[in-house]
Amino acid sequence: QVQLVESGGGLVQPGRSLRLSCAFSGDIFSRHPMAWYRQAPGKQRELVAHITGGGRPYYVDSVKGRFTIARDNGDNTVSLQMDSLKPEDTAVYYCNADLSLVGNVPVPGPYWGQGTQVTVSS
Repeated sequence: QVQLVESGGGLVQPGRSLRLSCAFSGDIFSRHPMAWYRQAPGKQRELVAHITGGGRPYYVDSVKGRFTIARDNGDNTVSLQMDSLKPEDTAVYYCNADLSLVGNVPVPGPYWGQGTQVTVSS
């Protein structure tokens, strides 16, 4: 059974950086595309970035140039480096495994972490 555990959230001032990490267990990590989603209060959960098993990344427009997704297939982890944070980045961030593309539309996989809160505020 795939399990995901996020870490690294917290309170940070606008313009600063934060790094999230997700530990994967229960299967061969490199077989699984991984993703980060986020959900702000009163809003739907949205995709932030995803990465293929081979390490090719994809970003939504709102985080391009600020966020970097990476994976370490030796340590079974996926990270999200978040730079130049803005108040609108405030959300609970979730790690997700087995995202798929249905007609170029990303669909989240069935495996989720518990989420980690990121708050960007002065």
